[in-house]
This record gives sequence, C-alpha cells and structure tokens, in this order.
Amino acid sequence: MGGKSTISSESGRQDSLYREAAYEFGPALERLARAYEADPEKRRDLSQDIHFQLWRSFQSYDGRCSTRTWVYRVAHHVAASHVIRERRTFSKLVTLEQVEQLTDRGSAMAAVQQQADLDRITGLIQLLKPIDRQVMICFLEDMDSASIGEITGLSPGNVAIRIHRSKNILAKWFHEGKNHEE
Repeated sequence: MGGKSTISSESGRQDSLYREAAYEFGPALERLARAYEADPEKRRDLSQDIHFQLWRSFQSYDGRCSTRTWVYRVAHHVAASHVIRERRTFSKLVTLEQVEQLTDRGSAMAAVQQQADLDRITGLIQLLKPIDRQVMICFLEDMDSASIGEITGLSPGNVAIRIHRSKNILAKWFHEGKNHEE
C-alpha cells in the first residue's frame, strides 16, 4: 500500500510542477511553437507535444536548474526534433514589443511596411543553423546570455558571439534583399 501512496505523491508533484510551469510560461511556449512552425494545424500539434513532453519531463526534474531553464530546454528540444522530423523551417516570430510598435503607428502604410520587414526578418531567421535559431529565439524572448547558455549548453560568451554574428548575418541578408524562399 505504501507503494501506491509514493506513486500518487510523485504524480501529484509532477502534475503540480507542470501546472505551475504551464501557467507561468504558457504564452512564451506558444510564441516558441509559432516560431518553429508556420502551419497552424501543425503548430497546434507541436504545442500539444511540447506540453505533453514538458509534463512527462517533470517526472525526472530534480531542481538542479531553474524551472524556466528546464521548461525552455524541453520546449526547444521538442521543437528542434519537430523541425528535423518535418524537414521544415519556422516563421512568424513577432515579439510583443513589435506588435505594440505596429499598433502605435499612425500610418497604415508604415505599419504594413514594418510588418513586411518583420516577416522577412523572421523568414531569414529560418535560414540560420538550428543552434543559432534557438539562440535568436531566446534572445528575442529577452533572455540574457547566461540563461540562453543554460538552455542551449553553450557558454555565455559563445552565446553573445552567436547573437552578434547572427545579427550581422541577418542585417546583411536583409539589406542584400535575400529571401527565405531562396
């Protein structure tokens, strides 16, 4: 009988950790899924898979890293696996700040142009190596180099270098008129 009680309490801990993480990081997980999958139906599947794997992962969560780091590690692993499985790339990552900037603009034409530029940039992010995509997504979520390093396994210095290089590459591609369909 003691075995059932232990299993029940472990399951309760797992459920509780998942509920707290889903509540706290749910919007960020949805943005992450949107960044990795453009197709709405496949995005729903990816999001569901992220949440399922996150719930499963809490069975072995030992607290050696922050919950935030754990959640992003699991989510990025699931999303990267999805990309590999689907042989697809992601698009349409737009930060809340960018959305706010769009709504603050008085000119509809400026807003349309800015959205087209954002779409093009997010499309260009698709062309980056998977690890650089992951770093840039975390960077766009306002994470610092140390947090991104915990998630990716890279040193904070390496993260900073990758962000700098990726920004330069994206700027070059953008100004050259490169397209993510190329």
